[in-house]
Amino acid sequence: MKRLRRFYDQFIRLRGDPREIALGFALGLFIGTSPTMGFQMIIAAFCASLLGWNKWSAAAGVWITNPFTAPFVYSANYWVGSKLLSQVCPKATAHALAALERAGPIVQKTPHVAASLILGGIVVGVPVAFAGYWLALWAVSCYRARVKAQLERARQKMREERAKRRGTP
Repeated sequence: MKRLRRFYDQFIRLRGDPREIALGFALGLFIGTSPTMGFQMIIAAFCASLLGWNKWSAAAGVWITNPFTAPFVYSANYWVGSKLLSQVCPKATAHALAALERAGPIVQKTPHVAASLILGGIVVGVPVAFAGYWLALWAVSCYRARVKAQLERARQKMREERAKRRGTP
């Protein structure tokens, strides 16, 4: 829990436009749900730099899939993708598997598994990224508003102290 709080504190203090930070985070979440484990941070940082979004927040977003959550995320992706593929193109899937009849069982299922993971990653990733964008934008904006208010109170206090020293009410 302490690490999560430290991550949050560092995240809301990232430099840059809150919108760009939130967009980078959303991109990272989307890529984090894709079946590209091992390359996710590289892909996220590269895409964020191409789009002009925050690279650090994009890299942070991919940690939605970590060693603890990856089995759940990829299982959900596979389940969603598999259900969609079986409804969208059952004949095409059956035809592709029939063409691989002579190959081993693992090779026969590889195209279906890969397609299910990719499609599921897209379908799951879009709403996760959308929610992550708004959550990150809210968190960063609230933090900055709070800091701005604290600075304004400190400035006001300094003005009042300066006025007292000068004898001005």
